[in-house]
Amino acid sequence: MNIYQEDVKVKTESRVTYDNITDQVKSIVAKSGIENGICLVQTSHTTCSVLFEEFTHDRDYNGDEFLQVDLNNILDNIVPRELSENTNYRYPGPKHVQFLADLARTNPNYPDDPGTILNGDAHVRGSMFGGNQTFAIKESKLLIGSVGYIYFVDWDQNRNRNRVCHVLVMGE
Repeated sequence: MNIYQEDVKVKTESRVTYDNITDQVKSIVAKSGIENGICLVQTSHTTCSVLFEEFTHDRDYNGDEFLQVDLNNILDNIVPRELSENTNYRYPGPKHVQFLADLARTNPNYPDDPGTILNGDAHVRGSMFGGNQTFAIKESKLLIGSVGYIYFVDWDQNRNRNRVCHVLVMGE
């Protein structure tokens, strides 16, 4: 059994961001030299997900694929944005706000701006969709069909970020 790992770097915007990472994942599978096995695509960010969905050719004026726009519209009704601390969300509580303020002093990935942690909606969406997808590999190809695409989704709409998606290829 062989294992190959590589990361995909993703820049996200201050809105729900869908990044098509299919070509990067295919390239990693090819570099791995593994002919038969599995490919795990995972985020370690709690406000992000990895989705497997059909690529759609039509886009709205923001450049979002129609299927993504439809998903966002449905989710906005189920999991509305957390725009202030006076919403339906209990997150973040005072202890967590203090923890993040302390963390911001030593880690530049956590700005000392309380508004950036009003993202309970992003955490709920990330929990709903999960942080990973696993794909079979047969004869050095991902078994994703002709219209299946892999998307890295950042649900957090509070600021632009640099994200990382981990890809692990395992097999023979």
